[in-house]
Amino acid sequence: MAAAGPTEVVVVGSCMTDLVSLTTRLPKAGETIHGHKFFVGFGGKGANQCIQAARLGAKTLMICKVGKDSFGNDYIENFKRNGISTEFVGQTEDAATGTASIIVNSEVKTLFNPAPAHAELDPQFYTHADIFCCNESEAEILTGIPVGSPEDAGKVGLMLLERGCKLVIVTLGAEGCVMISVAEPIPKHVPAGKVRAVDTTGAGDSFVGALAFFMACYPNLSMEEVIRRSNFIASVSVQASGTQSSYPYRKDLPQDLF
Repeated sequence: MAAAGPTEVVVVGSCMTDLVSLTTRLPKAGETIHGHKFFVGFGGKGANQCIQAARLGAKTLMICKVGKDSFGNDYIENFKRNGISTEFVGQTEDAATGTASIIVNSEVKTLFNPAPAHAELDPQFYTHADIFCCNESEAEILTGIPVGSPEDAGKVGLMLLERGCKLVIVTLGAEGCVMISVAEPIPKHVPAGKVRAVDTTGAGDSFVGALAFFMACYPNLSMEEVIRRSNFIASVSVQASGTQSSYPYRKDLPQDLF
């Protein structure tokens, strides 16, 4: 059952079952190779972000639709195990679980993650989102600017502000991220701590989920501090294998984050 009290983070997005095979190398076209491990996990960008926010302590609700099949049934149970409200999780016989753009909504704040990115993104997404968060590849698709450094990310941010964004965050993997806003139009690089990465799958979603958590539950924190803490949580996630299975719980994190 979901935790009692008002919802703090609402996620609209995808739920997907991950079928993961571990191999020594990728097969060539038409080739069959042996794997050394297989596991089934829960994924999908929207669900990943919702799970991370819930594990940090936010009261969350997921809005999505899954197939009326075993994967869909299992996913609904996964939400319940993580204390996420499933009141608006629908099931359909017409389609299987798919992917979609992700919106994280917290009170009056809207956090938009344009994944998968499209060069012809509806202009209203730029103007309606309070925070627009994209990674390097999404940034390049949206703006045509290759992002290989914080300086490049700053150029992307400036272009997105011109399109109507209020605050832009461009994530840079191990290099942290760059933020820029209408209020502070000079790009600011927020670095991430150095860690030994085991599996970076889902790290961006961990970051966005943590971002939504801190925005909802710690509204008085500066955005730079919110990003710094979210960077740290994402860096924890890359030190373990899997997607949601690598996401830390609040109790396992340094308590000075909270």
